[in-house]
Amino acid sequence: MPGKADPDRAAVLQDWAETFGSPPPPYLSVAFMRRALAHEAQCRKHGGLPAATRRALKRIADGQSVTESTKLIARPGAHLVREWNGRTYQVEVLAKGYRMDGRAWPSLSAIAKHITGTTWSGPRFFGMTDRSGGGA
Repeated sequence: MPGKADPDRAAVLQDWAETFGSPPPPYLSVAFMRRALAHEAQCRKHGGLPAATRRALKRIADGQSVTESTKLIARPGAHLVREWNGRTYQVEVLAKGYRMDGRAWPSLSAIAKHITGTTWSGPRFFGMTDRSGGGA
């Protein structure tokens, strides 16, 4: 509700400052900050993203394309998120296949077709390949 302060906000702000060394941007919600803090704790405990993934993300942030040779590979347990026509879809990567909305799927392409109603490259739909169209 507008105007009501979240009683947990002060504690989360303090945790954020201790974890990241600076206050968060003022527009972040408590729920988002909790998820970011949990992610940071997980990265610190388990080592974070693989170097190749960090390099690919840096290239994307710098406005460069991510070529097939540097495509992102999702490991089991990862979550892929895609917004399509105003709805956000979240897909969990399994050891063999994928899970979305409680249903198992054999491929990302099957999920992309289900979401869009047309044939798509699943990895491209979820932003895991170069979108320049340089392939065959």
